[in-house]
Amino acid sequence: MSTTPTQAVIGLTASESTPYWPEPVRAPDDAPNVIYIVFDDLGFADLGCYGSEIATPHIDALAKGGLRYTNFHTTALCSPTRAALLTGRNHHSVGMGGLADWDLGFPGMRGRIAKSAGTLAEMLRLAGYNTFATGKWHLTPTFETSQSGPFDQWPLQRGFDRFYGFLEGETSQWHPELVRDNHHIEAPDREGYHLSEDIVDQSIEFITEQKAITPEKPFFLYMCLGAQHAPHHAPAHFVDKYMDVAEKGWDVVRSERLARQKAMGIVPADVELPPRNAGVKAWDTLSDGERRLAVRLQAAFAGMLEHADLQIGRLVSFLAQSGQLENTVIALISDNGASQEGSPFGTVNALRYFNGVRDTLEENLAHLDEIGQARLNNNYPLGWAMAGNTPLKRYKQNTHGGGVRDPLIVHFPKRITEGGGVRHQFHHVCDITPTVLELTGVSMPASIHGVTQQPLEGTSLAYSFAAADAPTRKHTQYFEMLGHRGIWHEGWKAVTWHRPGTPFEADQWELYHLASDFNEMHDLAAEQPAKLQEMIARWFSEAGACQVLPMNDTLNRFVSSNPHSVAARRHWELKPGGGRIPQAASPDIRNRSYRITAHVDIPAGGAHGVLVAQGDWCGGYAFYLQDGHLVHDYNFVNRHYIVRSDRPVPSGRCELSYAMRKTGEYTGEGTLHINGEACGTVKLPQTYRAQASFIGLEVGRAPRPSVGEFEAPFPFTGVLHTLVYDLADDQVTDAQGELRAALRQQ
Repeated sequence: MSTTPTQAVIGLTASESTPYWPEPVRAPDDAPNVIYIVFDDLGFADLGCYGSEIATPHIDALAKGGLRYTNFHTTALCSPTRAALLTGRNHHSVGMGGLADWDLGFPGMRGRIAKSAGTLAEMLRLAGYNTFATGKWHLTPTFETSQSGPFDQWPLQRGFDRFYGFLEGETSQWHPELVRDNHHIEAPDREGYHLSEDIVDQSIEFITEQKAITPEKPFFLYMCLGAQHAPHHAPAHFVDKYMDVAEKGWDVVRSERLARQKAMGIVPADVELPPRNAGVKAWDTLSDGERRLAVRLQAAFAGMLEHADLQIGRLVSFLAQSGQLENTVIALISDNGASQEGSPFGTVNALRYFNGVRDTLEENLAHLDEIGQARLNNNYPLGWAMAGNTPLKRYKQNTHGGGVRDPLIVHFPKRITEGGGVRHQFHHVCDITPTVLELTGVSMPASIHGVTQQPLEGTSLAYSFAAADAPTRKHTQYFEMLGHRGIWHEGWKAVTWHRPGTPFEADQWELYHLASDFNEMHDLAAEQPAKLQEMIARWFSEAGACQVLPMNDTLNRFVSSNPHSVAARRHWELKPGGGRIPQAASPDIRNRSYRITAHVDIPAGGAHGVLVAQGDWCGGYAFYLQDGHLVHDYNFVNRHYIVRSDRPVPSGRCELSYAMRKTGEYTGEGTLHINGEACGTVKLPQTYRAQASFIGLEVGRAPRPSVGEFEAPFPFTGVLHTLVYDLADDQVTDAQGELRAALRQQ
C-alpha cells in the first residue's frame, strides 16, 4: 500500500482503503464577477456620456458610477478586436489579423484564435469561475459554423460553459440565426421579438441558474449585442422618436456633439472639427429625397441604440436587485468606430454595398417607412458615421482615430470610488483582460489543455482607477487593418491610409503628436521627417514581432482561401431536415456555372413549396414549385431574375433542375429542366461577386423574410429525396477587384 497527498490509499477492500477527494478549484476569496459588454460599430461620440443627443441613460449611469476613457483604442474591425479583448494579446499575434471569414495561410491571418492564446474564459474557468457568452461571436472561421463544425473554435470549446447567440458577423434582430451551446436553433417566433432583449434575457437566465446552485461562485459574462451593426433594427416607436432630432442633419449634430464633449471634458477645449471626410456632402446641399432617407436611417440607428441601452439597464437592475453589482467589474466598449459600410447616401439593402452595387435614391425611398423593420438590412450614410466618430477622422476599417478610438466605460463600485471620472491615459483593447486578471487575482496559466501559452501583450489599466493624472503605463501600440497602418509610441502617432490595389510603398505616412493633437489635425511629417522615419521603423519592428507580415490587401472578403474548407467543395448532396446551413458554409455559386438537381415525388394532386432557398428579401435565390410550375428566382440585391417552367410539373418521380451557365464575368444564363427537358430560360445580367446573401441555406423550406415571391417558410408538400449541387471549375474570384468594389466608397 502507498499513499500521497494527492491520491487515495488503495487496499484489497474498501474497508482497508482510504478515499480521497481532490480539493475543487475555487476562485480567490471575494473575487469579483466580470462582465464585458461589447457594442458593434458604435462611434466615439454616439453615447450620451460621450456627447451624443441619443438617449442612453442606463449606460450614462454606469459612466456616472465609474470611469470614461477618452484615449482607448481598438483594432478597427470586429473579429480582431474581440480576439484581442478576450486574449490580452494583439490581434495578429493570436491569428486574427482580419475577420474570422479569412484564412490566408499565414500565422497572423488564420481567422481563428491560436490555442496558445487562451481566452479570459479559459483562464477564469480554470480558476473557479463559471463563464457565459451571449450575442455575437464572430471568432469561429465562418466556413466552420455549420452543424458539422469542426467545433474547436466555437464558444464552448474556447472556455465558455454556456453560449446563446450568433456565430457570424451580423444577423437580423427580428429573425436571427441562433446557436445555443453547440447547436443551431430556430429563432423564437413570437410577436415583438427582438434579439437585444433576448440576449439580455438569456444572460440573466444563465447567471440566475448558476447563482441558485453555487451563489459563492463568481461568473464571467461576455455579452455582445448585435447593436449597432447593420441592420439597424428597432421597434418603430423608438425610430419615430428620433425623426425630429435627425432632421438637424449631420453637420449640426456633429458641431453640437463636439460642444458637449468639451463641456464634459471628453476632449480638450481647443479641439476643432476636421473637414468632412471624403465623399460626405454638406447637409444643406442634399436634395429633399436624400435628406428624407438620411433622416430615417439615422433615426433607426438612434432608436436601436436607445433600445439597446434599455436592455443594458435591465441587466444592471438585475445585478443591483440581486446584490451583485457592488462586486462586479463591468467593461463596456465598442469593437471599432462607426461604420462606412452604408455608402455615401445610405441603403435599405447593405448587400448592395458588399457587391459594389450603388443604390438609387428611388430604390431606397420606396421602402422609407419600412426602415428598421424585418425585411430590410438598412445602414446609414457616411455623414452619420462621420458624426458618430466626432471629432475624429475616417471610420471603421481605418487606422485613423475614427476607426480605432472608441468608448470605454469601466464600472466597479468596490474599487472605483470616484464616480463620473474621466481618464485620458492611452490604452488598447488588449489591455482589458490583463486588467481583469489583476482585479480578480487570477494568474495567467502557463499552459491550457497542454498548450504552452503566449505571453500577454496588454498592460493593465487598473492603476488609473485612483490616479486620474498618472502617466500611461503603455508605451507602444501598432495598428494594421486591410493595409491601413499606424503606430503609437509615447504620445506620437504615425498613420497611413492605403488604397486597395496600390503599392504599399506608395502610401503617404502622416505624423501627429497625439498628446497635444487629439484628433490628428496637424500633420508634422514634413516638419519632422526624422521622427516620422523613426516611427515607421518602429511599426516594422512591431509588425515583425506580432505576425503582421506579410501585408495583404487582396483579401477575398467572404470565402476563406483555405483549399481544405467546405468552400472548396464541388459536389453536394443535401436532404431536408438538416437545419439551416450558414451562408459561409453553403455551396459557393458566385461567378461560376452550376446545377441544382432535386429528386422528388409529386403526389397526384400536385405539390408546391420550396426545394431549396438561401437568403432573404435583400438577396439570394430560391428554387421552388408554385401553381404547379417549377420556378427559380435569382434575387440579385432585391432585383429579381425569375424563370418559370413553360409546362406543369407532372406527378410521380421527377428530376427537377436549374442549370446556371456562366456567360461572362458576373453574368450568366439560367435554364430549368423537368426530367432532363429544358422548360424555361432567363438571362442574368448581374451575378454575385462578393456575397450572395446574409442568410443561410435551407432545404425543403425557406428562411424568413422571404427571398422570393412567396410567404416563407413555404415548405415543400411533395417528397424531396435528395438535393444535389454540382459546381463547375470556371469560377474566377478576383479578390483584389472584390475588395476594391466593396470599399470603393472610401
